[in-house]
Amino acid sequence: MKHKTADVIIIGGGLGGCMAALSVAKSGFSVILTEETDWIGGQLTSQGVPPDEHPWIEEFGCTSTYREFRNRIRAYYKSNYPLREEAKNDAILNPGNGWVSRLSHEPKVALQVLEDMLAPYVNSGSIQLLLNYLPTAAEASEDMVRSVTVSHTSKNEQIILCGTYFLDATECGDLLPLAGVEYVIGAESRKETNEPHALEEANPEDVQSITHVFAVDYIDGKDFTIPKPKQYDYWKTYIPSFSNRPLISWHAVNSADTSTLKEFTLFPNNQNIPSLFTYRRVLDTTILENPIYPGDISLINWPQNDYFLGSIIDVSAEERKKHLEGAKQLSLSLLYWLQTEAPRLDGGKGFPGLRLRGDVLGTEDGFAKYPYIRESRRIKAVQTIKEQDVSKEARGKEGIRTFSDSVGVGSYHLDLHHTTKTNRTFYIPSYPYEIPLGALIPIRMKNLLPACKNIGTTQITNGCYRLHPTEWNIGESVGYLTTYALKHNIEPREVRKNPEHLTAFRELLKDNGIQLHWPDSMKL
Repeated sequence: MKHKTADVIIIGGGLGGCMAALSVAKSGFSVILTEETDWIGGQLTSQGVPPDEHPWIEEFGCTSTYREFRNRIRAYYKSNYPLREEAKNDAILNPGNGWVSRLSHEPKVALQVLEDMLAPYVNSGSIQLLLNYLPTAAEASEDMVRSVTVSHTSKNEQIILCGTYFLDATECGDLLPLAGVEYVIGAESRKETNEPHALEEANPEDVQSITHVFAVDYIDGKDFTIPKPKQYDYWKTYIPSFSNRPLISWHAVNSADTSTLKEFTLFPNNQNIPSLFTYRRVLDTTILENPIYPGDISLINWPQNDYFLGSIIDVSAEERKKHLEGAKQLSLSLLYWLQTEAPRLDGGKGFPGLRLRGDVLGTEDGFAKYPYIRESRRIKAVQTIKEQDVSKEARGKEGIRTFSDSVGVGSYHLDLHHTTKTNRTFYIPSYPYEIPLGALIPIRMKNLLPACKNIGTTQITNGCYRLHPTEWNIGESVGYLTTYALKHNIEPREVRKNPEHLTAFRELLKDNGIQLHWPDSMKL
């Protein structure tokens, strides 16, 4: 069996993993970064989800590298695509003009930009990138991880990775159980967290839904209808507990009032019915001078293909496979319904011109390489972020909560998608938030740290701390935390405990463009 060694081992190549690797390499240390698929970038790329961001993202509220990423995305389109003059001169160009994000763009462009940002360090050998590897074992003793074994997803090949620090940046927190790290999954109880919207009793099986995203374009007058999916008859008639209509319909839960349903349709119209095709549209052909794309491209991640019939975490391999297949069948069934039976506003049925675009997502079948994972295993941390720290209703006139150990900022609603047991969902207004260092430090393990959405949140606060800019910030700050600890020969928990080290570490973050607090003008 092969062995590889680096100062920091990062398992998982999503946004948090990539930024942790970048900050470690920038600091002069060596990194091994693994990724289960053949694309780095996680949510933005292999899962096919454009960035969910807050209203102030163009001015402030993210790290300088995240801003650099956004600038590079726009520059990529302006340098490489035949844009109309208006689009070329648009300082806040939105390539897809999707209404979910101010920067809806193609996953392949995000992949290219991320690879470019890591390139100097990958090319120099500071970052060793291992694609198509997932963690299968870990050795730990005396509250320290000693090694992690990763296995190739298709070849019979394993590598033992050794380092001083190990970061879990996997989508489901897969390294935590392998290394014996204390963690939580699913719903906590109200008596544990005191959160107003928590369940009366904890339920680790009550996990947020996953979505298997697919890409389509639309060619009017053509017919790209797929074969009828094997589970179509089931999904076509399936009525979830929270609705009186089938899941696959033009009605979905209204985020403004989750006790009601809202009507949608496919394309923009003069009846003021929201268009779902444009919701996560990532390429709007009207920005192009030359018709190099036959139609607009949209990524289909809607309430109608949120899969909540069971969890894929801490279940048997057979159960996991069943639910992953179920999520894909739900998405296929949604597409088939759209192509054949979806009611049109003109009175007809179906949009056969919808075409799967596997090339957009780097796959043959048109689906993302990996399902969109909203909820991970979460470490039991020195500090757990709760609803009372974020919710506008809970905090009232106190406004934004500030933390003396803040290592970053973010903002998003407390957005809980339908869960697998209780089918709960809510969209709770929140204040902009900070990321406390205490939420990044496990209660026991000394050299394993979380680097994405597996930090010390509850299920409820995970609903806002899981989005793209926050995961990016978490990974970046954790990367600098490991290098600070290495340089000063102390444990990460000592950085937080020691006022001098905490001050110096936070100055290091600020020097590297990480915003620690929201502007005073925003604090009520």
